[in-house]
Amino acid sequence: MRSSNPVFSRRGFSRDNGQAGFNAAPQAGGPAVGTQNPYATNPYAANPYAPQTDGQYGGPQAPARAGVMTIDDVVTRTASTLGTVVLTAVLAWVLLPVDESNLGKSYGIAIGAALVALVLALVQSFKRTPVPALILGYAAFEGVFLGVISSTVSTYLSPGVVVQAVMGTMAVFAGVLFAYKMRWIRVTRRFYGFVMAAAMGFVLLMVANLLFSVFGGGDGLGFRSGGLGILFGVIGIILGACFLALDFKQVEDGVTYGAPREESWMAAFGLTMTLVWIYLEMLRLFSILSGND
Repeated sequence: MRSSNPVFSRRGFSRDNGQAGFNAAPQAGGPAVGTQNPYATNPYAANPYAPQTDGQYGGPQAPARAGVMTIDDVVTRTASTLGTVVLTAVLAWVLLPVDESNLGKSYGIAIGAALVALVLALVQSFKRTPVPALILGYAAFEGVFLGVISSTVSTYLSPGVVVQAVMGTMAVFAGVLFAYKMRWIRVTRRFYGFVMAAAMGFVLLMVANLLFSVFGGGDGLGFRSGGLGILFGVIGIILGACFLALDFKQVEDGVTYGAPREESWMAAFGLTMTLVWIYLEMLRLFSILSGND
């Protein structure tokens, strides 16, 4: 199962030879019986569901191979990436004031940082293997953008909005993780196709709204304020939650199949992008709700 998030070109884990590793991966709930492990040189060593010579499943296994991805690797890399986002966001909040005399300059730096982050994310998405420098660079520049945007919202709308957005993002992450572990969310190919189609439609509508607002003035098509803004904010958060489920599935498959350890950076990259997406949608939603009070 290939996973994705708002950067639609991000691939799933790859085989050592560069071919996609999860195009034929099993559905939610673990690998299917007899599913070929795309990573193992000895399928019985890494896949407990692979058939043994006597026709039974789950027979004696060889010791775990070195150099394969583990949950601890994913947690460590994700903590490093998110930590970079938070650190640069705090620095941007402190060093790039958004008062009337500095707002234009700070906004310019934030937009430039967002463009650099987008370029780095796209470059990583097209690479066959994860590059930690690109991923951490993306996190650093994304943090600058988030810091300025968050400072602006906090200054001109409501100081509590940023805290609400952070808490909301954490709540969505915890809720989706719990639901995924309980198997209330079943990540199937149909689920993947639905999420990708919905996300592409959502992004196209947001781009159209941006173009109308730039060239036509006002709020464009009205997707960023009022009732429609609230509706699309909720839809954006739900899509982010769906992307989290896809990312959890990707991590689960990578650990199950013994993906190379460096692929934990790709997992961290995907999780970070998804959490940034959710945070921005939370920030927008709470900003609209605060403005309606």
